[in-house]
Amino acid sequence: MKRYLPLIAVAALLVTVAAIVIQKKEAQTDVPSSTAAIVQPTENIGTFTRQQSCARAPQFLNALKIPQPVMIDLSQKRFKGIALLYGKNFEKVLHPRQWEQYAHLSTYTVDTMGNLYLIPTPYISIHPTTFNLQKNIYKLDSKTGKLTLWMHIDDIHPSANNPYGLSAITYDCDDGTLWAAAIDESDYRQQKGVIYHIDPRTKEILQRLEGVDALSLVLLKSSHGKYLLVGSARDNALYAYPIEEQNLIDKPIKLLELPNANEHIRKIKVTGNNQLELQSIPFSYTLIAQTAKKDRLIYNVFWNPQGQWTTKRR
Repeated sequence: MKRYLPLIAVAALLVTVAAIVIQKKEAQTDVPSSTAAIVQPTENIGTFTRQQSCARAPQFLNALKIPQPVMIDLSQKRFKGIALLYGKNFEKVLHPRQWEQYAHLSTYTVDTMGNLYLIPTPYISIHPTTFNLQKNIYKLDSKTGKLTLWMHIDDIHPSANNPYGLSAITYDCDDGTLWAAAIDESDYRQQKGVIYHIDPRTKEILQRLEGVDALSLVLLKSSHGKYLLVGSARDNALYAYPIEEQNLIDKPIKLLELPNANEHIRKIKVTGNNQLELQSIPFSYTLIAQTAKKDRLIYNVFWNPQGQWTTKRR
């Protein structure tokens, strides 16, 4: 019997090895389904080019004999509100006191007549009027150069927990409408922002797309159609929302993510063929000075026909 013990041991070893191999094969059959759910083909919005802007310079600059180019300064560092810089190295300044009355402004868009539409931002500290100001869109009139309250959106409700209201605005050259975004009711857990489509002629809100926290907006036309590009206040990603018959479709395409999870896209520019410039800031829905240049990073982003985005920090 003893002489058979080695054979019995070998047989037992082979059975054990076979069982392990079978278990591994069974485990491997489960892997592809879970892996396939993670690895997705890159979605894209087609090829695109830099298009000529339909925006025009404000007409009041001609009456004041201020030459082009003019730089719009909303940095709040030297001047409260809005200032226009011009001349050699932009050393000259146009800054009437009337432009200071609505406190701090964050971004703007320009229409085909040269009117500027601007939105506010809470800045450094909260005052009794801070929350109410975040509901307003302001207009710098192209002919008169006067800055006035243009539209007040009542369903925007900033608070001490989230002092931000309107966050982004852009002009649609196709139909002369405005796209604006607000992030007032969002917090760390829930994304409750709204994108508004507005008719400037009537101030009618044509569409409200809820559940989108947009920190920046830009319209883009590509070989696949028309899109609203959205820099997210929620994460470090850039999204594209399709537009069909001038309505925003709630099926966004996630285009790319910035290298750092704490970066959020504050500005988007189409700078060339299949090329974007993205400017990022740290953002956390809390009241900090979001205009500090030291906190801003700039990326050049390229799309290639192979279906890849290349991101390079400038």
